[in-house]
Amino acid sequence: MISMTYRHQADRIVLSDLHTPPMRAFHCTWIAFFLCFFAWFGLAPLMPIIREEMGLKPWQMGNLIVASVSATILARLVIGPLCDRFGPRRTYCWLLCLCSLPVMGVGLAGSYETLLLFRFAIGTIGASFVITQFHTSVMFSKRCVGAANAAAAGWGNLGGGATQLAMPLVFGGLTALGLSSFWAWRGAMFLAGLACLVAGIAYYLLTQDAPDGDFRDLRAEGKLSRRNTEMAGFWLACRDLRVWGLFVAYAASFGIELTMDNVAAVYFFDRFGLNHWSAGLIAGTFGAMNLFARFLGGWLADRFGSIGGLRARIGWLAAVLLAEGILLVSFGMVDTMAVAVPVLLTLGLFVKMGNGANYAIVPLVHQGNLGAVAGIVGAGGNLGAVAAGFMFRAPTDEWPAVLQTIGVCVLGCATIPLIMAMRERPAERAEEEQVGLEPTS
Repeated sequence: MISMTYRHQADRIVLSDLHTPPMRAFHCTWIAFFLCFFAWFGLAPLMPIIREEMGLKPWQMGNLIVASVSATILARLVIGPLCDRFGPRRTYCWLLCLCSLPVMGVGLAGSYETLLLFRFAIGTIGASFVITQFHTSVMFSKRCVGAANAAAAGWGNLGGGATQLAMPLVFGGLTALGLSSFWAWRGAMFLAGLACLVAGIAYYLLTQDAPDGDFRDLRAEGKLSRRNTEMAGFWLACRDLRVWGLFVAYAASFGIELTMDNVAAVYFFDRFGLNHWSAGLIAGTFGAMNLFARFLGGWLADRFGSIGGLRARIGWLAAVLLAEGILLVSFGMVDTMAVAVPVLLTLGLFVKMGNGANYAIVPLVHQGNLGAVAGIVGAGGNLGAVAAGFMFRAPTDEWPAVLQTIGVCVLGCATIPLIMAMRERPAERAEEEQVGLEPTS
């Protein structure tokens, strides 16, 4: 049995517990996010096949990369206040069910223009991340909120690695059943969309908004304030400079993760002459680091926070970003497979630790407007991916130089949390670590 705080949030993570609302929500969130990420980047390992079928040019490939992450920016900004208003249970259900339609429907694309449109629409499913972080932040106390956020998001992000491995296998299985390549990649995406639809229905049936029940019932009973249903909370969060510092930091970590999920398979396919499956396997190892790396980043942030408060959490984030920038520059300089793969894995470790470190800070910087803060910071990740995506419109033989340039940009972004840490006012540790999630009457 999990011990609860006076707000009935879980004080620790017990993976074997499937009965208490916090742990049931934890498992449902990471599984749902896994399927969202799988569907979101399902096309990435199949792009060499689609490129050949449709005769796509380098600039068109770059536009598809940008389209895949650009819609998520607005979606993440909107989804945070929707969580505050309607609760994560209903918000996640509707997002999964609605976004399953373009995932299944991308098979109807017969031209570059229609493929671009569907790729843009599929990007909306990336807003699922904000709901995942919101739901775990509500369910877990400050003692483990960083680890809970990081584990749920990290295991969900495994979908980005799993799709690199699984989609070529699904494609191969469908062709073995007699389908042409034209229909095989379309059938693979239909199956991914169908899984999201089923997950949306299951999420509604198996979870609740908070440890004490649904937001709708709690508000009716006067146990939860109605102030978070107003847009005023969003604009209040916008005026906090720390929120924008985390926005930039997340652009430099999660933005790079999204970019690598999109380009890694094509990069190894073209630069090292690998086949589709081998390139997807190596790209998948980058995503597989989420099995533990994002959790590690959040867990270490919790440990540093227990010693030095919010300032220590922010300093840890800055250190991770500095290492990430150096590794990106190094990866762009590598020209042999034997070195490229271990550098890629080390880069994946720090990218994902940066994600976890960031969202170990998010619940602490602005009390009472968790959805708004989570949405703004989450949108930063996608803005970073969009900016990087425009750079990958270049021919693939120029991509090593692009990676080095992005690495230098990440090093510049790392100075933002450094400044935040220095400017953070000294305070009692208990005050710094307070999580403003208490419902008010």
